[in-house]
Amino acid sequence: MTLPTEKRTLLTIVTEAVVEQTLLRDLDRLGVRGYTVSDARGKGSRGVRDAAWDEAANIRVEVICTRSLAETLLGHLQQLYYSNYAMIAFLADVDVLRPEKF
Repeated sequence: MTLPTEKRTLLTIVTEAVVEQTLLRDLDRLGVRGYTVSDARGKGSRGVRDAAWDEAANIRVEVICTRSLAETLLGHLQQLYYSNYAMIAFLADVDVLRPEKF
C-alpha cells in the first residue's frame, strides 16, 4: 500500500528558553500554522546548556511548513535573534500525511 504523502520542510530551532514567548509570537505573525516546543539540553559553542537554572535552559521548536515559509523564517531568525542569543536552526525535507495541516 502506498501512502499519499506530500513534501514539506521541517524547521528546527534550538535556542534559549528566555526568548520562547517572543519567538512564538513571531512565528504566529509570520504565518506558521502550528509548532511543537520541547525542553532541550546539550553542548555547543557556548558551552553546556543543562537547564540547571532557568536562565540556562534551552528549548527546541519544530515547525513543519512549506519550503518558502521555512526560508522566510530562517531569514527572520538570522536578522532578529542570531547576534544576541544562542540559537541554531536547520531545515530537513519531510514527507507528511494530511498536508492540509501544514
